[in-house]
Amino acid sequence: MSFNIAVLGAGMVGRTMALELAKTHSVTSFDLNQQNLDTLKRKNSSIETGAINLLDPALNLKEVLSFADLVVNAVPGFMGYRVLELVIKAGKNSVDISFFPESIAPLHQLAIEHNVYAIMDCGVAPGISNLILGRYNQEFKVHNFKFYVGGLPIVREKPFEYKAPFSPIDVIEEYMRPARLRVNGENKTEPALSEIETLNFDGIGTLDGFNTDGLRSILDSFPDIPNMSEKTLRYPGHVELIKTLKAIGFFEPAHIDATSKVLINSWKLKETDEDLTVMKVVVEGTKDDQPITIEYNLLDYCDTKNQLSSMSRTTGLTCTAIAELALANKIDLKGVFPPEKVGESKENFDFIINYLKERNVHWVKQVK
Repeated sequence: MSFNIAVLGAGMVGRTMALELAKTHSVTSFDLNQQNLDTLKRKNSSIETGAINLLDPALNLKEVLSFADLVVNAVPGFMGYRVLELVIKAGKNSVDISFFPESIAPLHQLAIEHNVYAIMDCGVAPGISNLILGRYNQEFKVHNFKFYVGGLPIVREKPFEYKAPFSPIDVIEEYMRPARLRVNGENKTEPALSEIETLNFDGIGTLDGFNTDGLRSILDSFPDIPNMSEKTLRYPGHVELIKTLKAIGFFEPAHIDATSKVLINSWKLKETDEDLTVMKVVVEGTKDDQPITIEYNLLDYCDTKNQLSSMSRTTGLTCTAIAELALANKIDLKGVFPPEKVGESKENFDFIINYLKERNVHWVKQVK
């Protein structure tokens, strides 16, 4: 069955989702940047587009979205909360990958009042990590949960050896926001970029993992799991360079705007740039009084034929899979909730993993 879908944001990930959803649905994409919309239109002329400022006080978003059966929120994190609030007030169900930092509590109540739902953090990390923990927490007693994730350029260029496969502004925020984790049952906060860990990945080699604030809702959803952590992966040396910039003041409030402009220009992933996504999710616990470890691994490369980055595919296609579940009325919840709630259903979890596999995003499961 075909539905009408509004995609808010036509950046790299938003475009990928619009293109995928347009294969079976009628899609309208909205973005302030006309160049983003023109790029999308060149890839699929059947997608309707609209150049609008979603935060314009004079904009009647309820009227703009009146046609939509579902809204996909793919705006940058700094504006994600406000846009989702407006979508809820417009009375629309939504799936969200804006990864905004604010608490969802006020929006949760607002969504209940408007009799709608919003599924947040529907990407790869957070996203798949939440789905996996939500699923296996139903199967056995979990003691330890950790995951590592990185979106990296295949061609390594000095000095950063990094390109941002999503909004560079969100990467800078990730490097600045304190990282929350849990150790021996106690919630802790560590500086971003701390506790560097060296890991080896088949097909890539050595990478550095370091603390970032990727657990998000998991800390609240699973209060009884004593140990939980998340680390971002980069090529060796990258994190030390970023820490040096921080130490000498480039990330201070007086300089952050200028620093952001430089880094955004340096990090921007062009359509012709090739990238990869690497991720490892580990769930350890006991089942029937026996130790058990479930591990999921991903090594994904960009789609050079269609000029789609790996991170846009692994993130965006996870979101479109959840969107398809929503359109099929497989989501029986109200309010704003994280993807671990979706993962509790084996049927929904298996659908998402198979959906990704059919689109050449292969998660490899190991049981130890």
